[in-house]
Amino acid sequence: MATQKIEIFSAGCSVCQGVIEQVKAAACPPCDVQVVSMTDTREAARARALGVRSLPAVVIDGKLANCCSGGGVDLDVLRSAGLGGAG
Repeated sequence: MATQKIEIFSAGCSVCQGVIEQVKAAACPPCDVQVVSMTDTREAARARALGVRSLPAVVIDGKLANCCSGGGVDLDVLRSAGLGGAG
């Protein structure tokens, strides 16, 4: 059985930490679990290239997990909620 490479893209927040703990607990013993800090600009650029739009996000063997796709900030939705209005 091949070893999976699992990357958890994290902002270092408590929500991210909870996901890190859950993924580590669920991963197979030989799995290579890595926590990737989004404060590193190179890693942030790589995350964008992988399709990461919100954190935390999990990438398994180079592919963004379905549970982590989508999301992210949608400026059109924020504008319709009043962002940019005079108040």
